[in-house]
Amino acid sequence: MYRKILVPVQVAAEVEPLVRFASRLLEPDGEVRVLHVIPTTTLPEVTREWRASVNLVVPAHEAGAVLDIRVEPEVRAASDVAGEILESAEAHGVDAILFTLRGDRRSRNPFVGRTASALLQHARANVLVVNRLALATDALPRILLPTFRESPPPRALALAEELSVKAGGVQVIALAVGASAGRAAAAPGEDWTARGVPIMRRVSPLPSAMLGRRRRLPELMLQAAAAERYGLVIVGEEEFAGGRLLTRRFLEALFRAAPCPVMAVRA
Repeated sequence: MYRKILVPVQVAAEVEPLVRFASRLLEPDGEVRVLHVIPTTTLPEVTREWRASVNLVVPAHEAGAVLDIRVEPEVRAASDVAGEILESAEAHGVDAILFTLRGDRRSRNPFVGRTASALLQHARANVLVVNRLALATDALPRILLPTFRESPPPRALALAEELSVKAGGVQVIALAVGASAGRAAAAPGEDWTARGVPIMRRVSPLPSAMLGRRRRLPELMLQAAAAERYGLVIVGEEEFAGGRLLTRRFLEALFRAAPCPVMAVRA
């Protein structure tokens, strides 16, 4: 699916899980670029951090060897971390940027802050954000595509198809949530993609008034996923109430509350 994926990392524990997840979305001759940005340009901090970066470079090479994929680690120093990630993405012509959250349920803000906002707003490549449960899960019982429209965004559906194929044909369930669910219900049942992936279409009708509260959207998506006994939830970008759905605030709430693997894609 992707020829080149950029994986920004901050700590060594992120390297192997992110490279492994990226390998599922990589074309046979594709490449994963692991980027660590030292968030300062002041000596001797840069020198000290540069020496410590071997703890990220070595796991990147090891993960590539185990997975039999090409992995290229890179270390940069910059006070503007997001700008450096975007510059690297442009310089190397990557197709997607894949990163995860930091923190845990006790953190008031487990997201990456301004870095995540900048990548979501300005990256020309696809932006893929996954939670830690998605990185820790190998077996997928099912893949869920909740949407507030009649059908999931095309890029989210394409990612679900790719992951399903790699997982041996796991069923994909498209969940139409809200007022659009009534129109989607006109053709319920099971479809098949060109690659033979089964897609079950389900509906979860809700009053329009409930959808008018943006703060409740993550909760409504997770309620629909719970009705299907969860699975990997893939959320794609779509227009909602005149704005974008995948804002930092939406993702913070969704990732913090989700008891299941979650992946968000902004194409």
